[in-house]
Amino acid sequence: MNRIDQRFAELAAARRRGLIPFVTGGDPLPDATVALMHALVAAGADLIELGVPFSDPMADGPVIQHANERALAKGVGLRRILEWVAEFRRSDAATPIVLMGYLNPIEIYGFERFARDARQAGVDGVLLVDCPVEELDTAAPLRDAGLNQIFLAAPTTDAARLESICNTAQGFLYYVSFAGITGAARLSTEAVREKVAAIRTRARTPVAVGFGVKDAASAAAIAQFADAVVIGSALVETIAGSESAVEACRRATEFLAPIRTALDAVEGADAA
Repeated sequence: MNRIDQRFAELAAARRRGLIPFVTGGDPLPDATVALMHALVAAGADLIELGVPFSDPMADGPVIQHANERALAKGVGLRRILEWVAEFRRSDAATPIVLMGYLNPIEIYGFERFARDARQAGVDGVLLVDCPVEELDTAAPLRDAGLNQIFLAAPTTDAARLESICNTAQGFLYYVSFAGITGAARLSTEAVREKVAAIRTRARTPVAVGFGVKDAASAAAIAQFADAVVIGSALVETIAGSESAVEACRRATEFLAPIRTALDAVEGADAA
């Protein structure tokens, strides 16, 4: 069983909500990435989304755009990301890792080569923002190699397309809480609740909600009806400017601790 499926099965059995932090690989300091990943797990992360720096992101707001720019300026690319995942795996064989990014770096690297190297490094899934369900064949080598392909759905996703996403998603379905970019403050819990409830009746995977989740209160509100919450921009902003791995880890731990506590206080409900 893929580590993502295993982790969500464990969460469902324990009637707990998943916490999925996102950080950009190589930011705020390349040497901090592996230590930061371990710190996220120690602070309660159930799954890690590791961003692959890219020069022309489409869905990311200013906070993550700047993180990408900082990482790229330090020479961080896909090869180093895979090296860090392999290093992380030497002492953590259980925590699922999803690489989040765009097609271009993988096209340059080569799909078959990336699929092989990613699996060997210990990657469990990919979320490719510019590879929608209609382009499923593009990433076929990744799926064939056993990498889960995570898909995004949004409030603007029409019924037919949503049905296709529900039928195709692997690992979990990532529901974008509003139409916009990451980091915006437009979260409407009630609107998200209604959409997620409808999706969960049709999806074959758990449903995680991201975009606009920024603190313990918003995470707990979303966790009332979602299987997991994704927190990206607020965390990336918190660790930005750290001058050492120790400082980045401390900031991340202090940021996630109250969110983990809030999620654990949410009473369990039926899992997907």
